[in-house]
Amino acid sequence: MLGGTQSLHTNSMDETLALPTEEAVTVSLRTQQIIAEESGVANSIDPLGGSYVIEALTNRIEKEAFDYIKRIDDLGGIIKAINIGFPQKEIADAAYRYQLELDRGGRVIVGVNKYIADEEIPIQTLKIDEKVDAGQKERLNEIKKSRNNESVKSHLCSIADAARSGKNLMPFIIDAVREYATVGEISDIFREVYGVYRDPAYF
Repeated sequence: MLGGTQSLHTNSMDETLALPTEEAVTVSLRTQQIIAEESGVANSIDPLGGSYVIEALTNRIEKEAFDYIKRIDDLGGIIKAINIGFPQKEIADAAYRYQLELDRGGRVIVGVNKYIADEEIPIQTLKIDEKVDAGQKERLNEIKKSRNNESVKSHLCSIADAARSGKNLMPFIIDAVREYATVGEISDIFREVYGVYRDPAYF
């Protein structure tokens, strides 16, 4: 909000473990509502406008971003950079440096490497009844039985033809979905035409 974001999303505290519980969703929502209604930050168009710290950090981010773009351009573009593993290695190296900082205490994460609780506080997680899964599969099977499968097949072929010829795929995908082609079936067409990307192991 201080940085002037146009939208704000607060992850629920249990999202790394499961779908959010009602309690976790409510805590996230109330966090946003307190910022919007109580902090007063929304009353100013640019709360940190002119701040030296923010302006300096913005300039630094811009410079370092353009440095990366130039390095990628010098490699021949992002496709070639991906093929030689440049962005993958940069991400892996950054993750490694970040973990080292945590392990050595150079970067503090409260509750992880500082102010650690003696006992782990249990987090209630949402468990989906297996009947939901079974019900969804049953609904999918019913749709596949009741739809016009000849029409679906024809539309899937049209997607494949469009993919091979480099056409805009969206109109073909929309037509196929209207005939109840599934995401899986459409994805299978893409895998057939384009193949499956395997990240090269460079590190």
